[in-house]
Amino acid sequence: MHSVREFGVLQPVVVRVTDEGTYELIMGERRTRAAREAGLASIPAIVRETADENLLRDALLENLHRSELNPLEEASAYQQLLEDFGITQEELAGRIGRSRPQISNTIRLLKLPVPVQQRVAAGVLTAGHARAILSLADTEAMQRLADKIVNEDLSVRAAEAAAKMPDAGTSRPPKPQAGARRAHLDDVAERLGDRLNTRVKIALTARKGQISIDFASIQDLNRILEEIGETGYGSL
Repeated sequence: MHSVREFGVLQPVVVRVTDEGTYELIMGERRTRAAREAGLASIPAIVRETADENLLRDALLENLHRSELNPLEEASAYQQLLEDFGITQEELAGRIGRSRPQISNTIRLLKLPVPVQQRVAAGVLTAGHARAILSLADTEAMQRLADKIVNEDLSVRAAEAAAKMPDAGTSRPPKPQAGARRAHLDDVAERLGDRLNTRVKIALTARKGQISIDFASIQDLNRILEEIGETGYGSL
């Protein structure tokens, strides 16, 4: 509010015209609220023709770039888009520039027990911790692991190791045997894909091997680079 009172609204809000001839706000709720509290009589706006099926998407895109949006809020927004407009995760990924596994893994956070969700929303547990917790079979085991992570200040890697321990209560299917090379490689690719929130392929021939990592955009690439501790694209 103080910034708006001092400098005005520097970035126009986005509105659309309704059938009644009024304007409906699409982007800029906080700017509009701040302008009202600052006593401004008018603010700059861009009028855009936005269909109903794109309205929520446009609002979501703005929210996804807010640094304070937590993983649970993002997951709820994805789920709302899927339910309201009857689109697939693949279609949603294409529309908002995310990879399909990233969409899927984010939505999976909504399967966490409510107390664990609250810890993720509060930032006590990270999305990486949450994925480790989701590998367990029942809510009690998930809650126990969440408590262990918080009480012992476990890293994501340590949480993943703890999830595989017998006392974690996990009942995951057995891993492929060493003799099934293709199945083993697929399992490794799946686990690496879960860690990076994207699709990973591993190919192995008699002479060489190859790992292929998908990304949807430069932003997604930088996210993956950050996950593996590398400098982001464009920062070199």
